[in-house]
Amino acid sequence: MKSIKPKKFYWLFTLFMMMAMFLAACSPATTTGLALEVDVEEAYSLREQGAFILDVRQPEEWEAGHIPDATLIPLGELENRVSEIPQDETIVVVCRSGNRSATGRDILLDAGFSDVTSMGGGMNEWANQGYEVVTGP
Repeated sequence: MKSIKPKKFYWLFTLFMMMAMFLAACSPATTTGLALEVDVEEAYSLREQGAFILDVRQPEEWEAGHIPDATLIPLGELENRVSEIPQDETIVVVCRSGNRSATGRDILLDAGFSDVTSMGGGMNEWANQGYEVVTGP
């Protein structure tokens, strides 16, 4: 049986460790284990547990109907307004159908927020499931 020379082993081990660190750094999962996207039922449950609901739609969409006690910050303004969002709370990002909320979630993760998820299906699915929606400003 042929043995691996210590120098060759060192380089293989180093290469393996560098690849592992690279993959871990590129992983999109949040540090708390919260899924990147949750369904409407899970978003409702998180809201009931005190999660901060961030709506990233436009004001006219918001006025047509939004989740009670949610906070509106349109997606185009989010990067400049992250200081308005609590870093010590679970955050559920919502939009009309789930696309903009995923982008909003990624903006927050990139800004250092760790406990952030996006609601799949958006307000369309929230309303279809019969959850409470309020209108107006």
